[in-house]
Amino acid sequence: MSSKITTIEVFPIAVPLKSPFKTALRTVTTAESLLVKVTDSDGFTGMGEAAPTAPITGDTSASIRYAIESVIAPKLIGGSLGRPDQLKAIVDRALVGNHSPKAALNIAINDLLAKHYGVSLTTLLGGYRQQISTDYTVSVGTAPQMVAHAKQLVAEGFETLKVKVGSQSPFEDLKQVRAIRKAVGSDIQIRLDANQGWTKKQAVQMINQMMTEGLNIELVEQPVPANDFEGMAYVTANTQTPIMADESIFSVKDALRLLKMAGCDIINLKLMKAGGIDQALKINVIAEAFGVPCMVGSMIESQVSVTAAAEMAAAKANIIYYDLDAAMMFQTQPTTGGITNQGAQITIPNEPGLGITLNNEQMG
Repeated sequence: MSSKITTIEVFPIAVPLKSPFKTALRTVTTAESLLVKVTDSDGFTGMGEAAPTAPITGDTSASIRYAIESVIAPKLIGGSLGRPDQLKAIVDRALVGNHSPKAALNIAINDLLAKHYGVSLTTLLGGYRQQISTDYTVSVGTAPQMVAHAKQLVAEGFETLKVKVGSQSPFEDLKQVRAIRKAVGSDIQIRLDANQGWTKKQAVQMINQMMTEGLNIELVEQPVPANDFEGMAYVTANTQTPIMADESIFSVKDALRLLKMAGCDIINLKLMKAGGIDQALKINVIAEAFGVPCMVGSMIESQVSVTAAAEMAAAKANIIYYDLDAAMMFQTQPTTGGITNQGAQITIPNEPGLGITLNNEQMG
């Protein structure tokens, strides 16, 4: 393949959400993101996305744009798609941290490669399955608000709810989980995401109390602060409910360290944390070697990177949990194509690459 990268363009977007998204870390009413279009000398284009999530990744809109346009792009222009690992290494080594801009360019390069081969991204990466089923997040609110939202989601066909906790006292969290379980019945899966909001002892107390009460919690995500690896191991060892690591794991080294400590039962892979598809898949391989399954999730991202995440998730047998509702929260999409959903069921497109193009108005 002799095609070379010729241009890299960045398009900032700001799209209102259907309703505010609240967690223990932040409240979002408008999704801000940056779409990236990489064009090669054969006229193919690859799409990527970088979502600024300062409380988690440290990336802002301004830092993402500078990293792409001023630091990484000059190193990539002229690079050959015949040497894809070299291109990806250039992205990874261009600067320290800055995982979201790296993710955008890594996604775009993989999109380009799949288009050149004439296959979907899922097929390029392994092609394990063609459909997946996502949860939907019940964001933080009053108990009546959360119950009403949960009932609405069940009516729309979602069989797994991800309930945000950790922004108030653990006992208030417990009351809200009780209320949601009572409202939706026993057939609906409930998973919790504390977003680092509990201490290790609070987490053990709450999780074990929920088990005693028969609340049937599927898993608990990131119960303690991200840098408290010992706390993650403590919670994992002292509860029977599966514990998932999210913000604790940004890299292969993070994953290896936590897995050696038996610090989690599941790992949440996010492209914006890992720095793209390739690094996320390396984490998945390590997790699989330890007998630990993975989830694929996202930040507040549009159809571009959510499609990339879904296609990666569908490609691998070890990725068995899916938290890919983010694009469903947008009032409109800045692109056309990509994954489609019927309620919780997500179908992977058969088109080459991601199958996504920018809307005409975005091109200007």
